[in-house]
Amino acid sequence: MSAIEQFIDNEVKSNDVVLFMKGTPDFPQCGFSGKVVQILDYVGVDYKGHNVLASADLRQGIKDYSNWPTVPQLYVKGEFVGGCDIITEMFQAGELQQLLTENGIAVKGEAA
Repeated sequence: MSAIEQFIDNEVKSNDVVLFMKGTPDFPQCGFSGKVVQILDYVGVDYKGHNVLASADLRQGIKDYSNWPTVPQLYVKGEFVGGCDIITEMFQAGELQQLLTENGIAVKGEAA
C-alpha cells in the first residue's frame, strides 16, 4: 500500500464522516463539492474535509482507493457512500440522515 493509500485509509477509518472534495468546507472550489458541503451542514453533522486540489497524489489516490472516478467522495464509518448525485438523492429521500443516525452519528434536530 502506498503512502497516500495509507493516509486515505487511516483518515477514512479514524473519522466518522470524511469528505474528499475540491476546496475546503469553508471554501468549496467546485459546485459539486459545494452542494455536498451544504447538505452536510444542513443535516448538522460533524465531518472532516480534505482538499484534493492540494495534492495530485491525493486527487488520484482517492479515486484509486474507492474505484470511483469523481470527487467529491463521502465516507461514513469507513464505508464509501457516494458522490454528489448519490448524496443529493439520499438526502432528498431522508436516507442520508437515516444512514448517519444508524451509525450513531448525531444529526441536527436529534438528541446527541
